[in-house]
Amino acid sequence: MQTNMSHVALEILSGVPVGFTLGLIGGGGSILAVPLMVYLVGVKDPHVAIGTSALAVAVNALAGLVQHARSGTVQWRCAAVFAPCGMIGAIGGAWLGKAMDGQRLLLLFAFLMIGVGVTMLRGRRETDCEKTSYAPKNIVKIASFGAGTGLLSGFFGIGGGFLIVPGLMASTHMPIINAVSTSLVAVAAFGLSAALSYLLSGYIDWGLATFFILGGIIGTYSGSYCARVLCKKGCHLTTIFSSIIFTVAVYMIWRGFQTL
Repeated sequence: MQTNMSHVALEILSGVPVGFTLGLIGGGGSILAVPLMVYLVGVKDPHVAIGTSALAVAVNALAGLVQHARSGTVQWRCAAVFAPCGMIGAIGGAWLGKAMDGQRLLLLFAFLMIGVGVTMLRGRRETDCEKTSYAPKNIVKIASFGAGTGLLSGFFGIGGGFLIVPGLMASTHMPIINAVSTSLVAVAAFGLSAALSYLLSGYIDWGLATFFILGGIIGTYSGSYCARVLCKKGCHLTTIFSSIIFTVAVYMIWRGFQTL
């Protein structure tokens, strides 16, 4: 009984940093969720870890979205274009991902993380909290980014926020706080699309998802608050988060090559 309670506590605590990163930077939840489920919680089947993390990240993204929406930073028109296109891509990506060996999928995921980390470091810059320059002429560009990001999201079982945020900024020139807030709409949509596909194949652990989500909700509240505060002051979150990405990716690559 004590062992079960300890494991439940571990599952809840593992969800906290996932929710915190979602609330803070609008993405990165699955970058932490998948390896936490596999290497810390001890989920044996990588496909179960990917499917369950997709569901947990989607629900946690909705919790973070509520906090950002209250502060008025969500750009709903951009989200209305980005999210539906991404959902279509996510369904196709999830179908492709399930056809691959689970361990190889995690290894590819790790290399993707390194690429994202490098991109984040090269493109980091300080932005203020002014309003976005959304315009109807950007619809095609926004839709293209949505479809491409959704495909990768479904394939690797990730919320995709770490790709959505720079995509929204590049296509609309919106400040980071608006991109973070708006990305949560797409993260939730992508995650639910991927989770539905994995659910139909029996790859969702509902008990783990419940406790992981509980911890994630705690994290999203604090992460959303920090994002609003840091937006006004400027920070080095991109550098810090990229360092976390590199650390986790190297560990996943090391473990992945051991199992091949």
